[in-house]
Amino acid sequence: MRGMTDEMTTGQRVAFYRRRRGMSQEVLAGLVGKTGEWLRKVETNRADLDRLSVIRAIAKALDVSLGDLIGEPDLFEWSPDSGRETIPALRAALHDYSHLTPAILAVPEEDPPSPTDLTNDIEEAWRDYQRSRYGTLARRLPFLLHDCHTAMRFYDGTAGKQAQASAAYAHQVATLFLTKIGEADLAWIAASRGLAAANSSNDNIVIGSLSRAAAHALVSIGEYRQAVGLASATAEYLQPRLSRPTPQLLSVYGSLHLVCAMASARSDDRGSADLHLGEADASAMRLGMDGNFVWTAFGPTNVKIHRVAVANEFGDVQRAIEIGPGLDTSALPVERRVRHAIETARAHSRWNQVDEALAALLSAERIGPDQVRYHRLSRTLVREILSRPRPPSLAIQLSERMGIGTRLPRW
Repeated sequence: MRGMTDEMTTGQRVAFYRRRRGMSQEVLAGLVGKTGEWLRKVETNRADLDRLSVIRAIAKALDVSLGDLIGEPDLFEWSPDSGRETIPALRAALHDYSHLTPAILAVPEEDPPSPTDLTNDIEEAWRDYQRSRYGTLARRLPFLLHDCHTAMRFYDGTAGKQAQASAAYAHQVATLFLTKIGEADLAWIAASRGLAAANSSNDNIVIGSLSRAAAHALVSIGEYRQAVGLASATAEYLQPRLSRPTPQLLSVYGSLHLVCAMASARSDDRGSADLHLGEADASAMRLGMDGNFVWTAFGPTNVKIHRVAVANEFGDVQRAIEIGPGLDTSALPVERRVRHAIETARAHSRWNQVDEALAALLSAERIGPDQVRYHRLSRTLVREILSRPRPPSLAIQLSERMGIGTRLPRW
């Protein structure tokens, strides 16, 4: 039924699936604890349906998936005149001022999501990100951020601290997603919002995790020294706690050094990059496994992935090819596997191994098509392959699937 509802609003989809089930508005409203009048307004777009928990309850009552109600597009369609309005709902959620000035606002009339529901929603968003399901993530994030803002305004005490931590993690996944698709300025807004919430949570792991995201955002806007300064200062802040490390602490600490290594490489500081890679490697050895604590995908393999990326930044193509193609990333999340494949393709392309570069991109596309389609680097690589004399037909077909040459984003 997805194709039949692609052009509908969320409220219209509710009406569509309700009628398909043969259910009255009063019955459906009662199942989700609402009034018939409220549902009539929702279905006619006179009331916003902006709570993820309420949408989930409706989906359960109608026996459809959450994606059936909110839609799961390919992500968004690029167009020459779209400018920076490609994801307006997410932009609007990040521009919401209500959580920044709670003192002048009344407690929200709507019930906030429970801490458990909010935690589950955030974990689901992270799974979407790490599986490179960008279309789903783009649609869900605005609802999730709205729920976080509501919770922060409603709860206080211990529950308030939990709400701040949840909001921090929601903004972190938004930050990393936005850096991937080239929305650097919006990523920095998400990062700064998330870091403010993290500091209010008074949780060292949350603070460290959001500092990593903020450093990534700084790298994406070219503030390499600022990125190193933030991430290294946070790592230094966490270091005294390493005398009794937890897997979460080691993963966040090591990941901070990885972003420092990338930022240092971007600023052409080889000594700093090597130093931070060494610190990350030591943390990975202490961890002793490829884990995914605090959604970092941190471990020995991820450190090697960053060694390939750093080598590429310095133009050490031979070193990148020595490590990259043979590295087994199968145990890592899709996002890491695809990112490494793109970086390996970059090395092959620089070594004039076009077939190998294209093979790496096609392999990545099979497991993470959204990430390959929208990542700045993969799009650059495909354009480079197309610019060569007699580009392979598989490259032309890939470019068509990515929308290159027809609908180009403004990077």
